[in-house]
Amino acid sequence: MLGITVRSALISLLLIISGCSDKTELNYIPPEGVILAFGDSLTQGIGSTAGGDYPSQLQQLTGRIVINAGIAGEMSAAGLQRLPTLLQQHQPALLILLEGGNDILRNQDRHQLKQNLAQMITLAQQQQIDVVLLAVPEKKLFSNSAPLYQQLAEDYSLVWEPQIIAELLRTPAYKSDAVHFNNEGYQALSKRIASLLEEHNAL
Repeated sequence: MLGITVRSALISLLLIISGCSDKTELNYIPPEGVILAFGDSLTQGIGSTAGGDYPSQLQQLTGRIVINAGIAGEMSAAGLQRLPTLLQQHQPALLILLEGGNDILRNQDRHQLKQNLAQMITLAQQQQIDVVLLAVPEKKLFSNSAPLYQQLAEDYSLVWEPQIIAELLRTPAYKSDAVHFNNEGYQALSKRIASLLEEHNAL
């Protein structure tokens, strides 16, 4: 009877270990490594004061070079055109992708948004650049992230953050206006990203 119990415990342990092995990991980013923060106004840092944008704060937290490649108002189609040059120019170890908010706000076709993001992810992965995907919420009050972000994360085996943007947008103390953060909001975002990188062994 004891042998059966021990064997059952061992089988359970092996199942737990095998489940943990499915966890998506990131490559370690060396101290001289570059992180490319790519996106629209939430990456650029609209609503913050100088140095308050999330890439600047993430650079302080991680000790890595973080390039702010955010352009306010950008649609995903324009981002797709812009990304290849930036990947070639900076040769980052990691791409943080926070794009699609303007497509959603302007009621653009979701299938096309998903395709644009998929092509951006593919561009990075073809160059052995890790991608962290930050999900954008739906265009409605108290919304969670748009389902297409989870679909992309699953399709491309990405490390992703499903809720931080939505949570911050639901918290007035973190906002400078209806759709942008203040310094404290961008700080909370940068801390969550840094934790995510640590959890997945990038730091």
